[in-house]
Amino acid sequence: MLTISNISKTFNPGTVNEKQALTGLSLHLERGDFVTIIGSNGAGKSTLFNAISGSFLTDSGSILLAGRDITFQPEYRRAKRIGRLFQDPLRGTAPGMTIEENLALAAGSGGWFSRVSRAEKTRFRDRLALLDMGLEDRMRQPVGLLSGGQRQALTLLMATMVPPKLLLLDEHTAALDPGAAEKVLGLTRDIVAEHKLTTMMITHNMQQALSLGNRTLMMDSGRIVLDVSGEERSGLTVSGLLERFKAGVGKGLDNDRILLSG
Repeated sequence: MLTISNISKTFNPGTVNEKQALTGLSLHLERGDFVTIIGSNGAGKSTLFNAISGSFLTDSGSILLAGRDITFQPEYRRAKRIGRLFQDPLRGTAPGMTIEENLALAAGSGGWFSRVSRAEKTRFRDRLALLDMGLEDRMRQPVGLLSGGQRQALTLLMATMVPPKLLLLDEHTAALDPGAAEKVLGLTRDIVAEHKLTTMMITHNMQQALSLGNRTLMMDSGRIVLDVSGEERSGLTVSGLLERFKAGVGKGLDNDRILLSG
């Protein structure tokens, strides 16, 4: 489904601010893979997502999605096949528009200037009801009035209204309170399973990294330093994961946020 071959990216080359963000990174995901990704700040996790999404062009290498070369495609064209959620729940929705209008745009039904059919409204209500947040009865309410957890749940629904080829989750529950985070995480599991979505999820929670999905990656200095799945992953503990990281990189993981969450 996704094949990344030897991509590299350097920001501000030739200056005092030069930063090698990705270094010869290669990765292959099969259709339906759910991959969790963990690593310290600056390891290259979000940079990898930006490269896949087309936020910038890589300096070298190639990216193929569902057999199509998207290496030089602009971001807006990739967005038709890639869904993405960010850590900030304010991103991904239009706050001045209603819930119904946001869903209409996500579904390709129009929004402001196009009339939403009765069938589409029924579909939106049915999907919103799955969130169990009462939003199906507030479809005419502006999204800007929703809580962070409600907006993130709505963004998840919007990103998968038309099932994407690839779903990227960039610490999408990190900014939520524990109750809302657990709710959105449960919705994520259900929606990914329902549509059999190929998914990549960045998390700072090491237990989540081992319990969600079918494969775990660890990154450091713009490289994938650990890739575990199957029986190897099922028998791995958080302490074992830390030891594997140390053995592969030659140093311990020094991110307090990750260590405390583990």
